[in-house]
Amino acid sequence: MLPRTRDDYDNAKTSKTRMAFTRRYLRVTWFRGLLFLALSCLLLFMIYIRWSINSTPETLLDEGQVFDDDAFERPVETLVQTQFHPPIHTPTHTPTHTPTQIPVVYDTIKWKERQNAVREAFKHAWGGYVRDAWGCDEYHPISHRGSNLTGIGIGFTIVDSLDTLLIMDLKEEFQHARDWVARSLDFEQNGNVNVFETTIRVLGGLLSAYHLAGNDTLFLSKAIDLGDRLLGAFSSSSGIPYASVNLALKQGIPAHFVGGASSTSEATTLQLEFKYLSHLTSNEEYWKKAEEVMFKIDSLEKLDGLVPIYLDPHTGNFVGKTITLGARGDSYYEYLLKQYLQTSRTENIYLRMYDQSMDGVKSRLVNYSSPSKLLYIGELLNDEFSPKMDHLVCFMGGNFALGVTLGKTVREVKHLNFKQLEDLRIGKELTKTCTEMYFRTATGLAPEIAYFTSLSGPEKDISIKKFDSHNLLRPETVESLFIMWRLTGDVQYREWGWKIFEAFENHTKYEGGGYTSLEDVTSIPPGRKDKMETFWLAETLKYFYLLFGPNDQIPLDKYVFNTEAHPLPIFMPTRKVRGQGWNRQ
Repeated sequence: MLPRTRDDYDNAKTSKTRMAFTRRYLRVTWFRGLLFLALSCLLLFMIYIRWSINSTPETLLDEGQVFDDDAFERPVETLVQTQFHPPIHTPTHTPTHTPTQIPVVYDTIKWKERQNAVREAFKHAWGGYVRDAWGCDEYHPISHRGSNLTGIGIGFTIVDSLDTLLIMDLKEEFQHARDWVARSLDFEQNGNVNVFETTIRVLGGLLSAYHLAGNDTLFLSKAIDLGDRLLGAFSSSSGIPYASVNLALKQGIPAHFVGGASSTSEATTLQLEFKYLSHLTSNEEYWKKAEEVMFKIDSLEKLDGLVPIYLDPHTGNFVGKTITLGARGDSYYEYLLKQYLQTSRTENIYLRMYDQSMDGVKSRLVNYSSPSKLLYIGELLNDEFSPKMDHLVCFMGGNFALGVTLGKTVREVKHLNFKQLEDLRIGKELTKTCTEMYFRTATGLAPEIAYFTSLSGPEKDISIKKFDSHNLLRPETVESLFIMWRLTGDVQYREWGWKIFEAFENHTKYEGGGYTSLEDVTSIPPGRKDKMETFWLAETLKYFYLLFGPNDQIPLDKYVFNTEAHPLPIFMPTRKVRGQGWNRQ
């Protein structure tokens, strides 16, 4: 073998360097190829997931619930991350952990279109009223006429709709209504009106319009005039307001039944309106009269916080033993919570009264049907439980949730204790039950009253009696869907709401103008009643519109809705009218 020269060593070294470089190049190329392949697979997987979600039939959404985790902070135009969990059916009392997240594409255009459909429905209803019954208290679409509750009327339909017109940005229609209020609304009428209905619809409507219209003093001046006349109802020896009042005489009139007793809910569902009027005017009298009623109620003996549905305005005592969260009892419980919220949580007595009453509801009135285990709230008739639930009770689903978060979102509250988790579960299950009252009928609309059964047979879970099968266009279920959507971000509540709205469109829309009540939701055709309730415009369509709209419109941590869906701003009471409740003895 010949000895190697320097050139041989240099050539060998160069060859080794080239081989090393080649190996490094191949490793880098292989890694890049593998990375490109992985990214391609991931992209194809994401495209497949998006296609699968967008092609899912809407009916499948009823099988589960979708939680929009970031809907509270981001505009609806963005994509969101959501959570999935099964529908609530089992009556377990053990709160569950937060489910894991899965990605879902949020269809903004769909909800904008659906909100606009609600706006068009309002315009159809309003157009019929304007044409056939302008200025009248009530509208009868089939006979194309209006009617008044007293004298020349006090504009129940117009005033009840003012804030809906503002919220839906119907400028021309609102101006037309405002002109009528300025020129024609006159409370100097020698006739009797129901104190409760006039307060929640007319006084509440004027106060909400005043605020939403940028402190329009026209509405405040009318509210003061009406408020002064309504004060006459509080002239009883106990301070419990009479059922009716003569507007011209400013004189309270007892009811013509149950020995002249006042409904508990009616006497205790004036406080939000009178307190806000007091706050705006610095007139202590409104606040004082409203608070005296609550002080009297608090001093009476109750059943675990639950109250009978009648009050004697002379003695101030309860009459009878019927306890229900339906007619004549419902909004007492609603306003306990909302009075606490309205005054920026300064009146703790109302939260205590509310918590005690909800403990009574859970221990004495909550029950489950068979076989689906639907949660419902029954009644006590002379201490005996009845599985009867009015549609009016359906506001309680949202109310339970509102009592947990106090207007914030579940995500903002973050840490919920056992009681709060339990109340939230009840709110969700009750809201689900109320939608079942719709989805299990031939029309897809709920009856006025339902009975729940624990017996198996042809009438499973829900039984509807012929006398109770009518539908009056009520808002309570939609109200709870709206609140549950706002607080939880669960898209399922919107889907249920749209399904109910479509049923209203299919069966209650009257082509000649307006919408009508129905005689029997269990049959097709259901038969029509010649009346469009004012709360269809003031409540039901408003809640539909807000359910499908952005979350920053009338936020629940800035407003309380009165029981007629008139949003009133949360405020800090001034010293002059401030009432921090009272101390129990």
